[in-house]
Amino acid sequence: MNKMNFTPFPILKTDRLSLRQITKKDLDEFFILKSDERLLKYYDAKAKTYGEARQFLDKINQEITENRWILWGITLENDKLIGSICFWNISEEQSQAEIGCELMADQQGKGIMQEAVKAVIEYGFKGMKLQTIEALPNQNNVKSINLLERSQFIRGENIKEIDASIQESVSYFLANNN
Repeated sequence: MNKMNFTPFPILKTDRLSLRQITKKDLDEFFILKSDERLLKYYDAKAKTYGEARQFLDKINQEITENRWILWGITLENDKLIGSICFWNISEEQSQAEIGCELMADQQGKGIMQEAVKAVIEYGFKGMKLQTIEALPNQNNVKSINLLERSQFIRGENIKEIDASIQESVSYFLANNN
């Protein structure tokens, strides 16, 4: 696998979407993404205040600068942030990364995340030269599981994550067949 380098930031385009770096101008929408309990009931990455959201965004962009992970903001034609999608837990040695995503509640059910996942998978396999993409959704997160299965991910085993809280997750994998 190539050495990761996210400079310049890779902007991805689809028929309807632009996937780009999230900046301070997106902070209002980013705060909604990181504070809406409907979106984050299965995740710990929450911001209770606007200041916490700003700190989290600064941390994300620092991690991108250090080529440790990459997070794209999902936007439509108006360039307003409606979601995010990322590769994190990147292992250059194993040529793999974990994918994660979130989408504003009013944008769900429109095929937006399916389109974004397809673009990011293609970038992961072709641009990053990944061999495996992994996902670990909570076993109760039916929407994420359905998205992964529609995206050809293969279900693995159930995993019990132990961190601040214990949650049951399901492992999913997608291998690069090129």
